[in-house]
Amino acid sequence: MNLQVDNSYAPIQIGLHWLIAALVLFQLVFGESMVAATDAAEEGTTLGATDAVLATAHYWVGISVLVLFAVRLAVRLRLGAPAPAEGNALMALAARTTHWLFYILLAVVPVTGLITVHINPGMGEFHQLAKPAFIVLIVIHAGAALFHHFVLRDGTLKRMLIIAKSGRSA
Repeated sequence: MNLQVDNSYAPIQIGLHWLIAALVLFQLVFGESMVAATDAAEEGTTLGATDAVLATAHYWVGISVLVLFAVRLAVRLRLGAPAPAEGNALMALAARTTHWLFYILLAVVPVTGLITVHINPGMGEFHQLAKPAFIVLIVIHAGAALFHHFVLRDGTLKRMLIIAKSGRSA
C-alpha cells in the first residue's frame, strides 16, 4: 500500500537512509579488521587491540544494518516512495534498479557475514565481494543525485535532505 501523499520522503525514511548509509560506510572503511581477525584465528596469531575492537564493531554494525534494513523495507512497503523525478524511462529504470540492488545487498551481505562467522567460514570470500559492489552502487547513486541536483535541478536530492513541510509524519 502506498500512502505517499507528496513528493518527499517521510522523516523516518530520511533518517533510516542516512543512518544505514553511515553504517555501511563504516563497514566499508573498517571491514578489513574482520579479515585481520579471521587471518589471526586461522594462523593462531594474536590480533592487535584496534583490529579486535573494529572486528567486533564490524560484527555488531552488520547486525544493526540488517535490522535497520528490515525496518526500512517495512516502512517502504507501508509508505511507498515518492514518484520518480521527471526524466526519461531509462533514468527511471536505472534509479529503480540501483535502489533494489542496494536493498538486495543490505539484506544479503549481513546474512552472509553471519553465515561466515557461525556456519561456514568459506562464505567469507563471497561476503567480501560486497565491498566493490557497494562502492560501485554508492558512486552511481551519489553521482545520480548530484546530476539531478546540479544539472537537472529537479529537487530530487532535496527530497532526501529536507523534511517537507507537508505535516506528514511517520
